[in-house]
Amino acid sequence: MKKFLKLTLTLMLVFSASSLFAQKFGRVDLAAIVTAMPEYKEAEANLQVYGKDLQDQLEQIQVEFNNRYLEYEKNVATYSDSVRQLKERELTELQQRFQDFQQVAQQDMQKKEAELINPVYTKANDAVKAVSTRGGYIAVFNTAGDQPASAGLAYFDAEALTDITAEVKKELGIVE
Repeated sequence: MKKFLKLTLTLMLVFSASSLFAQKFGRVDLAAIVTAMPEYKEAEANLQVYGKDLQDQLEQIQVEFNNRYLEYEKNVATYSDSVRQLKERELTELQQRFQDFQQVAQQDMQKKEAELINPVYTKANDAVKAVSTRGGYIAVFNTAGDQPASAGLAYFDAEALTDITAEVKKELGIVE
């Protein structure tokens, strides 16, 4: 009975060790997938339009400032002290408004980018998970070509990993 138990234990160790070596690892170029998605291209186009609107508004404020400044320069000699101070204060306020709007516009642009792009990454990540699960991969590394996208890896052998980028693109319906 002891021999049978030892033999069973030995066989279990051998099979578990061999199954450990049979585990599958993959790699995927998530950036290539995302940039190939129609949703990404649509999000980028919407982001460009949004950015252009913000830029146009900034330019309007700048034009208004320039016009008022030119008027001030042209007429400064004719202004009384109180009018000159008022005009200078208006210019300063307009310049401050421009700077404030510039900061808010930058924050709005970042929020809009997250709002438009994050769902695209979520969809791509879901496709990676689906392909990985179907393929039996225990780990899939994000790469940029054959380089790791994460600097946390000490060693990376891209050739030893199965590239599932094409499968994920197929999962998403991306035809190239």
